[in-house]
Amino acid sequence: MLSEKEIERYDRQIMIFGVDGQEKLKSAKVAVIGVGGLGSPVAYYLAAAGIGTILLVDEQKPELSNLNRQILHWEEDIERNPKSLSAKWKLERFNSEVKIETFVGRLTEENIEDVLRDVDVIVDCLDNFETRFLLDDYAQKKGIPLVHGAVEGTYGQVTTIIPGKTKSLREIFPNVGERKGKFPILGATAGVIGTLQAMEVIKLLTGIGEPLLNKLLIADLAFNTFEVVELR
Repeated sequence: MLSEKEIERYDRQIMIFGVDGQEKLKSAKVAVIGVGGLGSPVAYYLAAAGIGTILLVDEQKPELSNLNRQILHWEEDIERNPKSLSAKWKLERFNSEVKIETFVGRLTEENIEDVLRDVDVIVDCLDNFETRFLLDDYAQKKGIPLVHGAVEGTYGQVTTIIPGKTKSLREIFPNVGERKGKFPILGATAGVIGTLQAMEVIKLLTGIGEPLLNKLLIADLAFNTFEVVELR
């Protein structure tokens, strides 16, 4: 049940998907894996939407060069507060109705089952395919939706994977190789792609709209191009 405060807070979105939709968001648990350039806007907009429980997973501490895009981390957090805890502090003050859980560490085959227990949706906000494929394997095993996002420079991509209904991440990117070292990224690119990922989660949980199932949205913000590629 929604409180009077929640009904007032979420009034504008309740106009879209109703009280039932808002209650679905409140009862959901969403894992945000990586609380950096993508994870920051994803977590921020999921908290704004009233997701009942948000699990933040990250092993790193913020660095000065992160701050052009990782909007949940501030100068005072640099090399001090792990990203999961840094983001938790801000999100709890932004929306006290939302429960923020954290895991400070790297996901592995040994711990993923415990860390992601009872999660309804997983959001891939990572920068490496080794851990992305670990998430993909877990999502396939458990039948949990996985929202993938990736960015570089002014380019970004988003797709939503539902086990048994869509291609897996391994099938979409069978020959991908890891890139070593730093890569260029504008904060606005991460903001746009992360916001699209948050919207995918909301669509999955409420049933509104049409998620990117077997579709890969590709954007290049330098040239204002958006393309949706069919993956079947």
